[in-house]
Amino acid sequence: MTDWPILSTVIFLPLVGALLILVIRGDDDIARRNVFNLALWTTAVTFVLSLFIWINFDPTDHEFQLVERSEWLGGGITYHLGVDGISMLFVILTTFLMPLCIIASRLTIERNFKEYMIAFLVMETLMVGVFCSLDLVLFYLFFEGGLIPMFLIIGIWGGARRVYASFKFFLYTLLGSVLMLLAMMAMYWYSGTVVPCDPASGGIAATCPTTDIAKLMDVQFPAGMQFWLWIGFFASFAVKMPMWPVHTWLPDAHVEAPTAGSVILAAVLLKMGGYGFLRFSLPMFPLASADLAPVVFALSVVAIIYTSAVALMQKDMKKLIAYSSVAHMGFVTMGIFAMTVQGVQGGIFQMLSHGIVSGALFLCVGVIYDRMHTREIAAYGGLVNRMPLYAAAFMVFTMANVGLPGTSGFVGEFLTLAGTFRVNTWVAFLATTGVILSAAYALWLYRRVIFGKLEKGSLKDILDLSPREQLILAPLVVLTLLFGFFPAPIMDVTAASVDHLVSNYQAALSAAGKLAAVSP
Repeated sequence: MTDWPILSTVIFLPLVGALLILVIRGDDDIARRNVFNLALWTTAVTFVLSLFIWINFDPTDHEFQLVERSEWLGGGITYHLGVDGISMLFVILTTFLMPLCIIASRLTIERNFKEYMIAFLVMETLMVGVFCSLDLVLFYLFFEGGLIPMFLIIGIWGGARRVYASFKFFLYTLLGSVLMLLAMMAMYWYSGTVVPCDPASGGIAATCPTTDIAKLMDVQFPAGMQFWLWIGFFASFAVKMPMWPVHTWLPDAHVEAPTAGSVILAAVLLKMGGYGFLRFSLPMFPLASADLAPVVFALSVVAIIYTSAVALMQKDMKKLIAYSSVAHMGFVTMGIFAMTVQGVQGGIFQMLSHGIVSGALFLCVGVIYDRMHTREIAAYGGLVNRMPLYAAAFMVFTMANVGLPGTSGFVGEFLTLAGTFRVNTWVAFLATTGVILSAAYALWLYRRVIFGKLEKGSLKDILDLSPREQLILAPLVVLTLLFGFFPAPIMDVTAASVDHLVSNYQAALSAAGKLAAVSP
């Protein structure tokens, strides 16, 4: 493993697959089948290779592992990759979901099939790159590059209002990221005054500017500067998650996106915001994070309660699940900024669990949409009579979305609430009401769609899950239940990195005399 650039291989293999698909000629059934097979095998091999990252990862070490580094643009900007306990599992989540998305798109995408598969493979390269980047410039290129294929996926293969939704998604996220770019430039310039030059580089000056994330974590930015840097990064990550009130692009994007696009949007792209808080905001700007944590708590509580109430009023299944995603991300930001070990681990677990569960829910909506071509809740009812396998799978994911004990959704929500309770009991209490509201809208949706009499004539010939759909949903059901009863595989990987993050955060606050204000 020391000589094999495993991270670069996992990142760029999908891009190689996209280039190979690009040279396939024709638009007939044979060409379509060749495109599908190549895309599927590329994503499947990428997933298998990503498992080597997990196999060779030492969970007891909080340092970045499997590091790859080489000179790139000069001036302290390097091609620098690595993973730790916080980022590694997001790489696995991304590579795991991509083959399922490719299979789910096999029969549903009727036009420009080759271009659609290319967009997804390019998207995979950019998403994995975000979680492996250890250089600010490299991170920003991957982070912003992901907007382009998703913009195309929504705008070309989406629903009736796809152009509006794609531009809204693009403009919201781009505006926030411009502020993050300004913050990165300020960090680079400031590092030139405090970061020692690498003797091996032949530097003459005592200090050299750098965009190396690992080095910047050791830089103690002035308290006043931390505030503005924190705001710059927060503007981008809050939109990406998205947090209330900059969440309005998400329901439109989900409703108009094709099924696989919604899966990736909810399961991976939203998690980049939470990952950014853990990678940048907390370790690099601890004083600003402590000062502004009450603001994040307030926004999180509003998101949990308000968007859950809004979800209760929805008539479109996709829009209901989209609003529930905003509410669940409220638990994530609440747990992360509680900055207790339980809260941070709960936030990470909740993001991974939500990636599986929300992706599965959108796939479930896609199953019946492919048959009936409507997402209106009122158009369904009594599906258990014709689709018992579908009803069982949908029930598992609904219970996980509610946070039922025994499912992965319970572990994440419980840990975030427990970690927040140690810091602020009122925030934890108000957030707990979101658990009740989530049960209300999720069970209401399930009852309306699955139970009752099969009275609508259009539903009387509807077919249950096909073998292809069973293949897609079965691993998601297994993981939802497995991590609900046995969360250790995730908790063990994140433990060392989370402990290190929290201890460094508390040390920075203690040195500034602020520790008593945020710790129990």
